[in-house]
Amino acid sequence: MHHITQEINNHLPFEYKEQINIIDKIVIQFNGLTAIIFPNFIEKYGIDDYETSIKAIELYTQFSTSEFAIRPFIIKYPTKTMAKMLDWSIHKSHHTRRLASEGCRPLLPWAMKLQNMVEDPSLIIPILENLKDDQEDYVYRSVANNLNDISKNQPDLVISLCKKWNKEASVNTPWLIKHALRTLLKKGNLEAMKMFGFGDVTGIKINQLIIDKPLIKIGESTYFNLNITNHSKTAKYRLEYTIMYFKKNGKRNPKVFQLRETQIGVNESIDIKKKLTFTDFSTRKHYAGEHFLILKVNGIEMKTIGFDLI
Repeated sequence: MHHITQEINNHLPFEYKEQINIIDKIVIQFNGLTAIIFPNFIEKYGIDDYETSIKAIELYTQFSTSEFAIRPFIIKYPTKTMAKMLDWSIHKSHHTRRLASEGCRPLLPWAMKLQNMVEDPSLIIPILENLKDDQEDYVYRSVANNLNDISKNQPDLVISLCKKWNKEASVNTPWLIKHALRTLLKKGNLEAMKMFGFGDVTGIKINQLIIDKPLIKIGESTYFNLNITNHSKTAKYRLEYTIMYFKKNGKRNPKVFQLRETQIGVNESIDIKKKLTFTDFSTRKHYAGEHFLILKVNGIEMKTIGFDLI
């Protein structure tokens, strides 16, 4: 992407405004990831011409995405850029509305961190308020992801906002709030748990947690078996497990997986059998060594067992 961007600049030996005038005429012929070179051109060469660049970003995002290109402008011109994104949150194009949220995610994957928004996300909230009931799932999913980013540093703010939105519930609200609070739910945040009616874990007993094969070859699969009893009152429980993956550097990297959300009655026991697969794929490579499986109930670690990958 950066190479093509540089070559466009090399082959358009004009002032930046004239370069953008030329690109404006041809950007409509491209879409998807192919067209991401054009917002990248703005990011690389347009940071000192705010007015020209911001108009181009608004147009170009409708054919690809400007979520990366907008971030240097948020950093250099925070007040007026966030005011523009607030305008975009009511734009007729759902692509531009989505940019209003996605572009200011504090911790957007593959992008530069917006440290100013991590520390003070107050300029983001009015944008999300405008977008939370958007009819395009492409848009309101971004709202949930933005809130999830904010929750990693400002959990109380996000919980308070979600409680407020819950009282103003629309069709999107239940899914949006749960997705927004997913990190806090994984961490066992009590306020987040209460919002979804999850019960007290003090009456939970793990009767059995075993892995079928304690020695597993890389590339193979196995199962773990769980038996759990609730000795407290009937309640809903969120069952998850963490695999502590042994890494090349000798450290272990945790990855949380959801088993199920289920209601368990008084003195009721349930059995769960779950497949574990250790085949390498693009986002995870496995290494031989001791691994651990940690069972979590409502975010609380209840039992740990070890196994070896060979």
